Amino acid sequence: MTIARHGSGPGAAVRALASQIHPVFMLPPVASSVFGAALSGRFDVALALLHATAAFFALYTAHVKDGYVDFYGRDEDDDHPLTARGCRVAMTLSTVAFAGCLAAIWLVVGPLAAAITLPGWIIGYLHAPQFDMNPVTATVGYPSGIALALLGGFYVQVETLTPAVLAFAGVFLTILSGIKVIDDAQDYEYDRSIDKRTVAVVVGQRSARRFAFGLMIAGLGGVVAFAAVAVFPPSAVLAAVAFGVVALLAARADPEIATMLLIRGSYVFLAILVVAVWVEPLSAV
Repeated sequence: MTIARHGSGPGAAVRALASQIHPVFMLPPVASSVFGAALSGRFDVALALLHATAAFFALYTAHVKDGYVDFYGRDEDDDHPLTARGCRVAMTLSTVAFAGCLAAIWLVVGPLAAAITLPGWIIGYLHAPQFDMNPVTATVGYPSGIALALLGGFYVQVETLTPAVLAFAGVFLTILSGIKVIDDAQDYEYDRSIDKRTVAVVVGQRSARRFAFGLMIAGLGGVVAFAAVAVFPPSAVLAAVAFGVVALLAARADPEIATMLLIRGSYVFLAILVVAVWVEPLSAV
């Protein structure tokens, strides 16, 4: 059974499978899962690793499926390291691994914890070619996965959801949806050619850019507001300031550079929030 398109043997197969691990896009959901665990105030390491592993395999499935559709279905990519059969094998392996994590979460924590975790895989698997053709699901799909990872990471620790963690999830969803609109604008011409209805295609690039930064401003405003009413620790405002600076720089850049800046800015945003939570534990948790 041939898995790799380039090379042969076990080594080539492993390299082809490993090529579908994309740290830039996989780190935020996994980190959000761990952040949720930290936010809970409990942080059982085994449970945190279990849920983060589930998030990883959900994202891996999404990346393999997306690459499969783009290369073998849409002829969008110039190359792909996996054969069509290799893609199916990779998706099967990652789905089985995710199912194992899900079953463990159900047994150790409970069915509600599994119910919060499962949609992450569903969103990933259906991203292409189903969700990415609609402006709403194309925009909120990946951010929703991150928000769910945060909620799931929190829930598996304490078996409840608090206003604080729901507020964090809402802020992440809003800000990351803005980043996703900018990211999608990079492929404006191609998306139009295949009738892929991203926000940029539907409303135009200029309006999409205004909408994207409006979402990010709303999310940052939410951080400040939640800090003001003591839902977030006061130092969380520093995360909003740091990301705001990055957003100002990105506003003057083209979609490719803006996306690069905003994604990395989101890492800084999350890192400062993690520090804020550790240093000033939330009284609401």
